[in-house]
Amino acid sequence: CSPRFAETKNQWARDDPAFVVLTAIMVFAVSILYCVFYSRSLGQAAYAVTRAVLVDFLGVGAGVATAYWYVANRYMREGVNHSHAVEQRVEWMYAFDVHVNAFFTLFVSLYCGQLVLSPILMMNGFLPRLLSGALYGVALSYYHYCVFCGYNVLPFLEHTALLVYPIALIMLVTPLAILVGFNPTKFVLGIYFH
Repeated sequence: CSPRFAETKNQWARDDPAFVVLTAIMVFAVSILYCVFYSRSLGQAAYAVTRAVLVDFLGVGAGVATAYWYVANRYMREGVNHSHAVEQRVEWMYAFDVHVNAFFTLFVSLYCGQLVLSPILMMNGFLPRLLSGALYGVALSYYHYCVFCGYNVLPFLEHTALLVYPIALIMLVTPLAILVGFNPTKFVLGIYFH
């Protein structure tokens, strides 16, 4: 959103939920593709698709957006210096918009990229673990970078660089997870298709 949009509409969030709906449809479609390759029954497929759209995309997304919304409003807002200034807050819908924008990059890399690479990523050995860990590490890091960009554009927030700190944790944990034998692709697909 540009500052002009906020000036004319007095809000930062989008009015139109089309991107949320389109992203949910894409998650639904790719989840069906996963089911074609990995599901053992119709019930398992229904569980996987429902969980991907309602829990992972919308439910976890609402939780993450709420956490970022709270942190931004509680700890990142600049103080109002004079009595004629309008106090601005991050709207919850803006926080959800930021999540959806960042989730799209995660969707392309993890949902789509992992589906294409899953025959390799599901193999045993160090190389599949390395590729899977790298895919997850890069995707989650880029998600947090996109979240940072979404909040950094708001002129009334300060210290938004704190939002990229999870990337350091990801960079620390990913190599350790690979070294101890953890394969994120096997773990995640095991949750859906146990």
